Amino acid sequence: MPGTELFGAEERKEVNDVLETGIMIRYTNDHLRNNHFKARDFEAEVCKQTGAKYAHAVSSGSTAIATALAAAGIGAGDEVIVPPFTFIATIEAVLFVGALPVFAELDETLCLSAEGIKKAITSKTKGVCLVHMCGGMADMDPIMAVIKEHKLTLVEDAGQAYGSSYKGTSVGLFGKAGSFSFDFFKIATAGEGGVLITNDEATYKIADVYSDHGHDHIGTNRGMENHPLLGFNYRISELHAAVGLAQTRKVPFIRKKNQEHKAFLTKALSSTPGIQFAKVCDPAGDSATFLNILLPDTEAAKRCVDEMNKAGVGGFNYWFLNMYHFVNQWDHLKEMRTASRLPIEITGAPQDYKKLSLPKSQEVVGRLISFGIRCTWTEAEMTTLASRIAACVTKALSSVHA
Repeated sequence: MPGTELFGAEERKEVNDVLETGIMIRYTNDHLRNNHFKARDFEAEVCKQTGAKYAHAVSSGSTAIATALAAAGIGAGDEVIVPPFTFIATIEAVLFVGALPVFAELDETLCLSAEGIKKAITSKTKGVCLVHMCGGMADMDPIMAVIKEHKLTLVEDAGQAYGSSYKGTSVGLFGKAGSFSFDFFKIATAGEGGVLITNDEATYKIADVYSDHGHDHIGTNRGMENHPLLGFNYRISELHAAVGLAQTRKVPFIRKKNQEHKAFLTKALSSTPGIQFAKVCDPAGDSATFLNILLPDTEAAKRCVDEMNKAGVGGFNYWFLNMYHFVNQWDHLKEMRTASRLPIEITGAPQDYKKLSLPKSQEVVGRLISFGIRCTWTEAEMTTLASRIAACVTKALSSVHA
């Protein structure tokens, strides 16, 4: 958790600015703020780092992707291509705007592939909700060729990939809108928070209104503002934005250390038989929050996980069995267990979620073990970790022939 590794005086200063004024809502009471506007400053810092023309902070990464979808015009009955490997919020957001998820194949980037997207397109496909997983990025050139050929709306969920870019363009800026998460486990944290980015002014204006009950934010009397469209309360508080602002300012340093540490571990492990690495399409643009290793097959990965658990090697995720990040465990989706009826329960799902055939995704995620990179590691700590990983992999693979 790089962001929280560096939590200190900078975050306390920004929070105290808010506490001293007592104005914790991002809107109204400007005369009492002592010129402190943390949400605005947070958004400005995100624009500075990503190159986005517009950024809008909200209460979570989940509400950021929900807002991005709505602002991009994705709604009831629209088929949206999604990956089977993502935090479940991506799929929830598609469902809760009324759209219909269509699962497609990913590849060794850990993201949707151009081929997977193309095979999933039907006459009813409206858009693609592309997720940049585990700190890296999807292979955008071939993906954008498919998007443009079929005139699809692209929305990017870059919840795990703040700080990543592809050939000089920040993730989140290839489509109509993109979103980032600033929750407790990300490269920078606001505690809870998210940010939508876009280069399209119309999309930004819709997001701004939609995420605050339809307020147009024109004038000085909040109770008398116009409401050009219906919305909901996805506002971020000034307290969360204050933390997010201080944390985001640290991302360039964190990213640099992450890349150095990931390179060290990659070099140390590259000679270990059986270890491959997930594909990074643009290494210079990698946020490097994860070291993603690929074992020869799913059974080898499971044995390796067992060995690492026995040896007390922590700090890793085996997503194939994770309850919230891979489709295999989403029984509540497959059985459509909802608190109240969703549009998909009226229109019907475009796929039988209980019988999805995604062999490539099963193979890739089954082989994948991800290690969170820490920006505060010492060389001795990394050397020890690499040695322990290599030993566990070697033991797991040799056990087949024992």
